[in-house]
Amino acid sequence: MKILQDFELLFQHELQTLYDNEEIKAIFFVVIAETFGLTRASYQFRKTDSVSETDSADIGRILQDLKKHRPIQYIFNKADFYGEVFQVNESVLIPRQETEELVDLIIRNHKSSPKLKIIDIGTGSGCIPITLSKHLNDVLVTTVDISKEAIKTAQENAKNFKTSIQFINADIFEWDYIFSDQQYDIIVSNPPYITPREKQYMSQNVLAYEPELALFIEESAPLIFYDVISSFALKHLAPNGDLYFEINQYLGAEMEDLINKKGFEQVKLIKDINGADRIIHAKKKAQ
Repeated sequence: MKILQDFELLFQHELQTLYDNEEIKAIFFVVIAETFGLTRASYQFRKTDSVSETDSADIGRILQDLKKHRPIQYIFNKADFYGEVFQVNESVLIPRQETEELVDLIIRNHKSSPKLKIIDIGTGSGCIPITLSKHLNDVLVTTVDISKEAIKTAQENAKNFKTSIQFINADIFEWDYIFSDQQYDIIVSNPPYITPREKQYMSQNVLAYEPELALFIEESAPLIFYDVISSFALKHLAPNGDLYFEINQYLGAEMEDLINKKGFEQVKLIKDINGADRIIHAKKKAQ
């Protein structure tokens, strides 16, 4: 019968061509936390524990999935975001640290603002609208996505977190009639922004499993979503309202130019923790 430490060594051996050592350790500790309820600290005292045949088989199946590049978040249908655990599946993107930075910026900028109306465009797992709803005061949050499956996942997350979100299933290229004269204090979006030429630099677990619809944009029109959403913001953002985008790090200058030309004020290009151009924040002119 195998002991826990045998699986630590097996993960290192089987995954060494796919991940670096620290990533393998992190993945292994997620697996033993989910399978046995062990933390890294408690594992040190339990590493010689015997593993049943049933648990060995389960871990073996997880390892096979990992060898096929399937992300650990999809294996357990969970992802961390802003101190919480969200349900995820292959109909939604796995939340990223860069998006946490976007959400944190909005919360810091508006934590003392009451009764905000916010619309998030591109719901995904719901990590943006739900986190804003949890951390801002008395907000009314609406979120839009073209994917019915994404909306379903986000609705489950909203229910789990006991947040009240209005969900709209719509295509942003055909949506303006839905909103008529609605006005919002904040419009935020993390739309698809990766160009096909960038695929060569991406890991296989992203390319093989995460939804292409939420990731990629045509090479010939890399800013099309930002163009459409910023035009929507000109109509539906209240005077002095705030527009926030997560952006492609290679298109920061082009994004600044686009938002300036639309007529927004106080346009800021903000770098993420890794020093990459990642967020655009702008204000609509006061009328």
